[in-house]
Amino acid sequence: MKQLLTKRLKDHLIKDLKDLKAVKKEIETRARLEQGRVAARLAATAKNRSEKELFSRAIGPIKALSTKHLPGHKASLQRAQPAPIPVQQQRDELAVMREAISDEFDAETLLDTDEALSFRRPGMGPDVVRKLRRGNWSIQRQLDLHGLRREDAREALAAFIREANKAGLRCVRVVHGKGLGSPGKTPVLKGRVQSWLIQKQEVLAFVQARPAEGGAGALVVLLAQS
Repeated sequence: MKQLLTKRLKDHLIKDLKDLKAVKKEIETRARLEQGRVAARLAATAKNRSEKELFSRAIGPIKALSTKHLPGHKASLQRAQPAPIPVQQQRDELAVMREAISDEFDAETLLDTDEALSFRRPGMGPDVVRKLRRGNWSIQRQLDLHGLRREDAREALAAFIREANKAGLRCVRVVHGKGLGSPGKTPVLKGRVQSWLIQKQEVLAFVQARPAEGGAGALVVLLAQS
């Protein structure tokens, strides 16, 4: 009986020792797993911190965007505006090109070879010249180019024609002089003025003025309706 009891106690002790070893082994296994998880978290945190530091170094200082005044807390990004187009400057340059008159323009082939070398734009009938000579259109304004140098005379004539056309005038007179005071007593501006007038689109026709209106020293000019 005593031997049987001793055997049972030994068996029970052995069983408890085995269970204890199993428990210890499980605890050690769990501890190793937990250490692995902690190490992994630490490594991930270190990697994330390192990436943030690299990003910060790459882009420089960062300033938080205040959203308290923005509806819905959304950033309002302004798009780059295109460069303004200098429309008025382009118009002015175009107007200057249209008004440009050249000294190299050959007007002789466009003049009617009558006694006064009159001019009428293509599409205008010969009766226009006759009416100008008869004075059917009353002279509404006059420009006197006496005493002006060539460049000054050209600019003055261009401005005069432009303003007259703007004002709705139909008939004007341009006095270029007979050249009696010029070397050789030849008119200096006469041929130039004829050439300049032909280059102006506002001019429909012109004729030499009648003796009472300046004769060979002036031109009567018909302008297009503005």
